[in-house]
Amino acid sequence: MKAHEMRSLASEELETRLVAWEEEYFRARCNRTVGQLQNTSEIRKLRRDIARGKTILNEKTRNAASEA
Repeated sequence: MKAHEMRSLASEELETRLVAWEEEYFRARCNRTVGQLQNTSEIRKLRRDIARGKTILNEKTRNAASEA
């Protein structure tokens, strides 16, 4: 998911997506260990999506705090 798409989401929706991505990342790591992961680039994509989502969520919370 691209950054501008993440910024258009509400904070709650972004948090739920982060949880889902982290679970998917865990499953992908487990599958890689067992040798069942076909697409190894998926791990990199998930890791970057998680980082991007956390960054945007942090931006949103800082902006909300500065406005209050």
